[in-house]
Amino acid sequence: MGSILGKNSPLTWVVHISVLLLVILWTIPTVGLLVSSIRDKDQLVATGWWTSFSTVERNLIKRSAPASEQLKEAGNYVLKGNVFADQSGIVTAFGWRSQQPAAFIPGKTVQMRKGKTLTIEVDGSYLLSSPTAFTSKRGARLFVTVLEAPIFTLDNYSEVLFAEGLGKSFLNTMTVTIPATVIPILIAAFAAYALAWMEFPGRAIFLAMVVGLLVVPLQMSLIPLLKLYTTIGIGKSYIGIWLAHTGFGLPLAIYLLRNYIAGLPREIIESARVDGANDFQIFVKIILPLSFPALASFAIFQFLWVWNDLLIATVFLGNNEEQLVMTGRLREMLGSRGGNWEILTASAFVSILVPLMVFFSLQKYLVRGLLSGSVKGG
Repeated sequence: MGSILGKNSPLTWVVHISVLLLVILWTIPTVGLLVSSIRDKDQLVATGWWTSFSTVERNLIKRSAPASEQLKEAGNYVLKGNVFADQSGIVTAFGWRSQQPAAFIPGKTVQMRKGKTLTIEVDGSYLLSSPTAFTSKRGARLFVTVLEAPIFTLDNYSEVLFAEGLGKSFLNTMTVTIPATVIPILIAAFAAYALAWMEFPGRAIFLAMVVGLLVVPLQMSLIPLLKLYTTIGIGKSYIGIWLAHTGFGLPLAIYLLRNYIAGLPREIIESARVDGANDFQIFVKIILPLSFPALASFAIFQFLWVWNDLLIATVFLGNNEEQLVMTGRLREMLGSRGGNWEILTASAFVSILVPLMVFFSLQKYLVRGLLSGSVKGG
C-alpha cells in the first residue's frame, strides 16, 4: 500500500541507505589518499589525514646553528637562530634532554650542563649561550613541541613524476591500455553484429563457445601463449601484450555487445536493408551509433582491467625499465620506498586518477549498456 500511495516502503529505505553507506565507504579512502598525497611529508608521518585541515601539535628534534656560526657577546659564546627555518609555527614547550623534551615553557632561560643556557621563544627563535666556545659542527639538539599550520605541497607529485620514474611508467601504461581497449571493442563489435543479425552455419555453436570461454582462467594460457609469442618473435613487446589483452577480453566483449545489439528494434535493420544498405553500411551507420552505451560499458571494464593489471604485464613485458608499467613501478616502490608515505600516496593517486576520469565520464552509459540486453528479447 505504501508504494501505491506514493510512499517509500521500508525495503526502499534500506536499499537507499545501503547504497549511501557503500558510496561513503568507497569515497572516504579516495579523499584520504588525495589529501595525504599533497601534505608535507613530516606532518603526514606524524598525524592522520583527517587532521590535515587543523593546527597540528608535534614533537620535533631540531639542531642549533653549527659552531662555525657562533658569536661572542658579553664574554659568552652564543648561537642564534629559529627552529622553524623557512616555515612558521608556535612553540608550546621545549627541552634540551631527550628524557624531558617538553619540560619548559617558551621564553624561559634554562640552565644546561657546563654553564650553558638555552632560551626558546614562542616564535621559535632561540639563544644558546656558553662560557666556552662551541665545538660541535652539527649543532646542539633542541627538543621543541610546536603547533604548526597545515602545509600542503605539490612537491610530492613533482618527485614522483620526474624523479621516481613514474612518469615513464605512466606513459607505458597508456601505451598498453589504449590499444588494448580499442582493439577488442572493434573486433567484438563486428563479431557481435554477425552473431545477432547475420545468418550463417554454426552461429549457435560459435556463440556457445564464446560463452564457454568466459569461465576459462586466463592463467592457464599465459605460459603457452608466451612461448608462442617468443617463437614468432613478438615476445616481451607491446604487440604481444595488446594481442593478449585482446584475446582475454573478447569473450566478455562479444557476449555483452551481442546481447545489446540483438535487442535493437528489428524494424530499423529491415528498413535499412529494404533501402539497399548492405551489412557493413548497417553496422557502421546504424548499429555502432545505437550501441554506444554497450560500447562504453565494455570500455570501462576493459580499461580498468588493463590499467590495473600486473600479472599479464609482468609476463608479456617483464620488468624492463623502459617498459615497466605503473603497477610494476608501484610494486618496486613499496619495497624501496616503503617508509616514504608522501611518495607512495602521490604515486597511488596518480595511478587511480585516469581510471576515475574514465569511469565518471562514461558511467551514465554503464547501467544502460549492461541491462539493455537483458530486458529486450534477442
